Amino acid sequence: MNILVTGTDGYIGSLLGPLLMDRGHEVVGLDTGFYRDSALYNSRVRTTPRCINKDIRHVTMEDLLGFDAVVHLAELSNDPLGQHSPEITYKINHQGTVQLARACKQVGIERFVYTSSCSVYGVGSDDYRTETSETNPQTAYAKCKVMVERDVAQMAEDRFSPTFLRNATAYGPSPRMRFDLVLNNLGGLAWTTNKIAMTSDGTPWRPLVHVLDICHAIACALEAPREAIHNEIFNVGDTKQNYQVREIAQIVAQAFPNCELTLGKSDGDQRSYRVSFEKINTRLPGFACRRDAHIGAQQLFELFERIQMSREMFEFRSFTRLKQLQYLIKTAQIDQDFFWRQATPPIERRNAA
Repeated sequence: MNILVTGTDGYIGSLLGPLLMDRGHEVVGLDTGFYRDSALYNSRVRTTPRCINKDIRHVTMEDLLGFDAVVHLAELSNDPLGQHSPEITYKINHQGTVQLARACKQVGIERFVYTSSCSVYGVGSDDYRTETSETNPQTAYAKCKVMVERDVAQMAEDRFSPTFLRNATAYGPSPRMRFDLVLNNLGGLAWTTNKIAMTSDGTPWRPLVHVLDICHAIACALEAPREAIHNEIFNVGDTKQNYQVREIAQIVAQAFPNCELTLGKSDGDQRSYRVSFEKINTRLPGFACRRDAHIGAQQLFELFERIQMSREMFEFRSFTRLKQLQYLIKTAQIDQDFFWRQATPPIERRNAA
């Protein structure tokens, strides 16, 4: 297929583009470039797709001509960032995505794979959440996911097949690293401080999924028969990978030698949910998770050792989404609507002589 992937400069997208190309697809990326300031490690040994530099709110039908499928990753990407700018989150994540899906349908793109999130379940009970469970989003980010699923599902018809992938919380190495994800963050702390000092008691539940298993799920959704994916929602992960946060911390501490782990008391975060991944593992052809948190933690340790990651690298703004967007606003590179400002050339000094 000829595939457009939005967000190819992001945490998932920087891995997804080359993976799809390895599977024989033609891939073009689209990204506005918020996170290009740095890469954690060199990934140039793999061929990467050509990238269109564009905000999804500016995508036209002409940009979409010739594609068989669109994978949409390009949104403001987590709860803290969404809460920092709720209005912009709605404009980009909800309105921008619906506008993009509508344009895809109008130009005849038949497959639209949307990366949603298990955070739509919010505060759960003791039961495992399934794709038919009631959603209970707690943040602007999660609420936008629910609204996109609702609005894009209504567009489905014979020649337009959306698929909604509710990813568990991602982890694992990526060139465009994110240290604002729980396992990745704990790994960074373990490497740079030899200590994981949790402020909470770690009792909330979180489902996890390796970033490469997310990429594999997207590829399977693109390649599956239409009847398997048409207007379907899939939780992406493995039911065995529901962890309490303290379990995640223990797994990381075991992977990083001489790491000290301490737990705190409840910090008031009510988000806790377990998720069933039976549907994707039985109904999406070819899909199965190949990695777990133990493998992910070990991969992080080996990567940090190989690149000799410093504390400055771990704390660099590009690897924490909220920090990077705050920096771009503070330095007037983007405006309050998160559009890039026109670059102003430096003032030339005249030679006094």
